[in-house]
Amino acid sequence: MRSQKNFKSNKNESPPIFANKWLDMFTRTHIAIPVGFFFVYAAGLLYYTRVATDLSLLTTVGIFFTGWFVFTFVEYQVHMRFYHLEPTTEKRKEIAYKFHGIHHDYPKDKQRLAMPPVMSVAIGTILLFLFELILDKYSFSFLAGFMVGYAFYLLVHYSVHIFRPPFKFLKPLWTNHAIHHYQDDTVFFGVSSPLWDYILGTLPEKKNNQPVDVSAP
Repeated sequence: MRSQKNFKSNKNESPPIFANKWLDMFTRTHIAIPVGFFFVYAAGLLYYTRVATDLSLLTTVGIFFTGWFVFTFVEYQVHMRFYHLEPTTEKRKEIAYKFHGIHHDYPKDKQRLAMPPVMSVAIGTILLFLFELILDKYSFSFLAGFMVGYAFYLLVHYSVHIFRPPFKFLKPLWTNHAIHHYQDDTVFFGVSSPLWDYILGTLPEKKNNQPVDVSAP
């Protein structure tokens, strides 16, 4: 895991990841593009479920929220096991840095707070084929919930880095992510929800009463 002593900038800076400017361009995106894509994609999947399957509305809604719930677990696991890949070799260290380490060094880089559109479309397509193979007619509403979960994650992740919490009840999400970024990157891997941190034991041993606000300028 990376140490917070490697933190370098708290400004909206966007250093290159790749030397090739065209390749590097595909590592950046405006938050509205992937979020919009996933919401529209989810709406299309729900519409298709209603017109092309015999699933009841109640079943569709239930499967939708199941997909959203499953996403929170996937979000947690990907963040912990892939983004924070143990740097046991130079190659693993390089992969971890390009995918996520640079985000810890430049947490205010607005252009890299979401997955680039090309990757979003590719992953959405792969998941559609995968879920359809496993879940058949249930796959469309399940994937819709999964995609909305991801869009919600992107909105939360962007907001905690750029804005202050709009409502008091949301403040724990800001606090948890601030602890992860500025105090201990081995805890609080859940961004959109701390549920799996509680279940799987990745909470800090002792919270700082006044953690750094990740959205502070």
